[in-house]
Amino acid sequence: MTAGISQVRKRSGSYGFRRGPLSAVAMIGASVMTIVGAAPAAVAEDTQSKQWYLDAMRAEEIWKSTTGEGIKIALIDSGVNASIPSLKGQVLKGFDGTETDGTTDDYDGHGTTLAELIVGTGAGSGLKGLAPGAKIIPMRIANKEFEEQHKSNSLDNVNAIRAAADGDARIINLSISTEFLSYQEKEAVKYAHGKGKLLFAGVGNTGHKDNKPGYPANYPEVVGVAASDSEGQVATYSQHGDFVDIAAPGNNIPGWCDETFTKYCDGDGGTSAATALASASAALIWSANPDWTANQVLRVMFESAGRGDDWKPGTVSNYLGHGIVRPNAAINRGIGKPGDPDVSPLTNERTTAGGSSDAGAPSKGSSDGSASSPPKPGADGTKDTGTGTDADTANASKDTGDDSQLGLILGGAALVAVLAGGAFAVVRRRRSA
Repeated sequence: MTAGISQVRKRSGSYGFRRGPLSAVAMIGASVMTIVGAAPAAVAEDTQSKQWYLDAMRAEEIWKSTTGEGIKIALIDSGVNASIPSLKGQVLKGFDGTETDGTTDDYDGHGTTLAELIVGTGAGSGLKGLAPGAKIIPMRIANKEFEEQHKSNSLDNVNAIRAAADGDARIINLSISTEFLSYQEKEAVKYAHGKGKLLFAGVGNTGHKDNKPGYPANYPEVVGVAASDSEGQVATYSQHGDFVDIAAPGNNIPGWCDETFTKYCDGDGGTSAATALASASAALIWSANPDWTANQVLRVMFESAGRGDDWKPGTVSNYLGHGIVRPNAAINRGIGKPGDPDVSPLTNERTTAGGSSDAGAPSKGSSDGSASSPPKPGADGTKDTGTGTDADTANASKDTGDDSQLGLILGGAALVAVLAGGAFAVVRRRRSA
């Protein structure tokens, strides 16, 4: 299903993104309010006051140490409107994967919202980004409606991922999801991972419905991001399974209503917004530690993530992954050890590059020059038997650390307790991709 910003839209149905030859199966963002469940549209008199998570994450304290300067993030989405006040000077030259008009203008509003959540300055009463010192590289791909109106490249997403891999962005944000695997996309993801990039993708917003594993979040090399609410609970719609690696705030986050950019709408940002905030968190940590590799940044994100006191050490939740992002805990409290620069915290296996000096070097047996990453443990499709109980997910207690306000650090919600069997595992397993 969709992975992101849910807003009131004039159109009905899903916001579908093509996935190469599979055609119109992927979804970007919970662009449709009916998917995630949202409030009526409203012009926000003070949009910034609705960004509750900035206080909960102690953003002002983080910004005293770093704002994400020096980090570039490739945003593969509907494009970005770089002319709105909050994004002036924040957006670099991008890539038009649709191959239509050569621009990266936003035809929907979704990509611009995500860009603001990451690097927005707040100018003009716009959204404040979590990492305002970072920069966005827009990589535009088509959704179903855009494709119907224009003749666009069917492999736009694949080409965008590869372009981002070959560029100087350290982080790739993919707030998109589809239940179908694409071989071309899979290989592009491997290629980007082999180049030392850190890839984040939303796990999708049908956790309360069919909850099918989504791609690209389900690829072993991609960090699957779930959405949490202001109480630190997993959002009801956020998809769950062994493809969830980490969580970030997604509920009650405003975004642009549509491509006219005349007003913001209230609603749930969904796992699209959560992915943007995870990418921003990574940018902050990487900016504070510019010599680290992607593996080290991600390992510290995992180790510093918010977990309840009764969260069993060494375990991972199928609902919140390693926990809820806490960049302040990593940056200002020193929680988390970077560890081996060339060992992936996703697989616990040595990577081909991991962001070191040989990043991007072809691995043995690679015919196209792409780096082959080792599969996740259990990549043969075996089920994760888990080591925890339903109560582990349902009753995680509040963290007493510095980022605990508004319950941001909590574990899973009681509403999903009945589904939580096998929710934890010492060793993560992924379905075969």
